[in-house]
Amino acid sequence: MSEITSARARTRPEQTGKSINEQVGAGIARLLSGLVTRFGLVAFLLIAWEIALIGSESFHFRPPSAIFKQFYLNWFSGPATSLFMTPAVWNDVVPSVSRALLGWLLGGLIGVLIGVIAGLNANARGYIDPVVSYLRSIPKAALIPTFLIVFGASDLTRVLAIAFSTIWLVLLNTMQGVRSLDPVMRQTAVAFNIPQWRRLTHIVIPAASPKIIAGLRVTLSLALIIMLLSEWVLSSNGIGYYLINSQRNYDITDMWSTVLLIGLIGYILNTAFLMAEKRLLRWHEGAQGRGEAR
Repeated sequence: MSEITSARARTRPEQTGKSINEQVGAGIARLLSGLVTRFGLVAFLLIAWEIALIGSESFHFRPPSAIFKQFYLNWFSGPATSLFMTPAVWNDVVPSVSRALLGWLLGGLIGVLIGVIAGLNANARGYIDPVVSYLRSIPKAALIPTFLIVFGASDLTRVLAIAFSTIWLVLLNTMQGVRSLDPVMRQTAVAFNIPQWRRLTHIVIPAASPKIIAGLRVTLSLALIIMLLSEWVLSSNGIGYYLINSQRNYDITDMWSTVLLIGLIGYILNTAFLMAEKRLLRWHEGAQGRGEAR
């Protein structure tokens, strides 16, 4: 009996170790599978691009290896004291992203406020609808030179141009979300004499939040686009200025490295927003359903 017990004791660590190894291996396999699924196509296209340009003397198209090298030299070859970031990051990237986010937040806040008012009040909606329908139909790029000429080529003007471009979709989504509030919830709030402010903060805005956040997510990429366009005109710094200056000086590798940086910034911001959205809408049954579908 003691021999059987000792034999079991000797085999348990081996079995446990084997189980842990299997779990680690399965975890690594899932991680690699996820990376291949997410970035496999991108890696394949980059490799194909590199192979296609072997021996090529094309001036306008540079191989990915040269672009990545220039990307590192331009943006992340700084000293450790500055987190390996070059002066170009602090002089061009940080101001640009700050302007884009500030304009996006300002436009989102105004859009939510006006959208809630228009959604709750039919008379206000009657005044706001025609104005919104007209202004949102104007191409946003056409307004940037007007903003810069009328209000001056300042950072504040660029923030206002970004905010003006991002208001309308958030406003319409908010208005639609408020109007689609379940009538039973509205009537229940009235029956229990819930104060107007509590109805707004605990019923109306939470019910409309999926549509509000959907509008904010779409306008985040729009804010980056308007940021770039605004820096192409009467600007002395920023990612857009760096990009257009590289193009004018025929620094093609610099230009491609800037495009790569812009894509990376957009991807990081969108990923961060999705993480925040998942957390904020965890309580919402519809948002959970969309998350499972994804």
